[in-house]
Amino acid sequence: MATIQEPKVIIVGAGPAGLATAACLKKNSIPYLLLEKDDCYASMWKKYSYDRLHLHLDKQFCQLPHIPFPSSSPSYIPKKEFIQYLDDYVSFFNISPLYKRTVESAVFDEKSTRKWNVKVRNGNSGDVEEYFSRFLVVATGEASYPFIPQVPGLENFAGEAIHTTKYKNGEKFKGKSVLVVGCGNSGMEIALDLANHGAKTSIIVRSPIHLISREMAYLGLVMLSKYSVPYKLVDLIIVMLSKVKYGEISKYYGVKRPKEGPFASKLKYGKYPVFDVGTHQKIKSGEIQVLPAMTSITGGNDVVLENGKSLPFDVIVFATGFKRTTHNWLQGDDYLLNEDGLPKPAFPDHWKGKNGLYCVGLSRRGLYGIAFDAQNIATDINSSL
Repeated sequence: MATIQEPKVIIVGAGPAGLATAACLKKNSIPYLLLEKDDCYASMWKKYSYDRLHLHLDKQFCQLPHIPFPSSSPSYIPKKEFIQYLDDYVSFFNISPLYKRTVESAVFDEKSTRKWNVKVRNGNSGDVEEYFSRFLVVATGEASYPFIPQVPGLENFAGEAIHTTKYKNGEKFKGKSVLVVGCGNSGMEIALDLANHGAKTSIIVRSPIHLISREMAYLGLVMLSKYSVPYKLVDLIIVMLSKVKYGEISKYYGVKRPKEGPFASKLKYGKYPVFDVGTHQKIKSGEIQVLPAMTSITGGNDVVLENGKSLPFDVIVFATGFKRTTHNWLQGDDYLLNEDGLPKPAFPDHWKGKNGLYCVGLSRRGLYGIAFDAQNIATDINSSL
């Protein structure tokens, strides 16, 4: 085991949250060490996202601290342009993560050093490295490890079963029968992409959804952030606009809208509304078939549904989200993060724990929340020093 250095701050995770925190610390001349389990920064964007991905919110709500998007860039930034923005951001702040470093334990030494003792597995050498720091920032992101639910018979599925992190585009699925499991934004957009590429596309929708346009989301965020309109009133307005545009969605999706509005659902449960970018029209026209929940897979290719019907598929794409594993390595914290790696304290006090522990990008407020957290953390550490 090698002890390499004692930085003031250790940041775990070099996604947008870790990069934003590093930049804010740099602005305050605070030394830090940035650890990343993958072999590049922003790996979710660079390696594990689909080609047609765009930021769903207007760029003004998605920029990281201290560097805005260029005025020439579109309102809804495409994946390629966002990665370029991150590349420029890293270059400007001269951010140099240590790659292939998996944190195995982080514990605060309450008695002697009053520092965090962080043990890290070096994926290049296999060695365990030991670091000590006064401050520890968890920036591992909302989307950490791909989650595929346990479906009876999945192990015997004769077709191809993948998580969205393995999906790039629908080109190779033309003419194939593809089932998308999950009706969040990734599932809906991948279903659209598959249909556009000529796949026979179906999507499973099992829970209530809010369907809104990007323009509705923009209006809601402006009302909330610029004019401080109460979110309950914003929700009423957005739901009314959604009903005018999309009608009674249960007719097409077999589910109703949630009882709580889109912003209330987001704040309370972290459930994003679905931003319609063309999928709804494909569902209305029948090009994308909506199905109820699946219960099992039988006979190689047959997916058994909740309504008792059975349908054959060549491919299953699981848009079933992610799990976090922070609780496996972060020890002694009973205040800041819960079992699922999300903050226990409510916004806006969610980012600060005890003994110099912080989290960034876990408030379920996307890139806007990352910028808020990173600046608060840097300011707080600076005042402590």
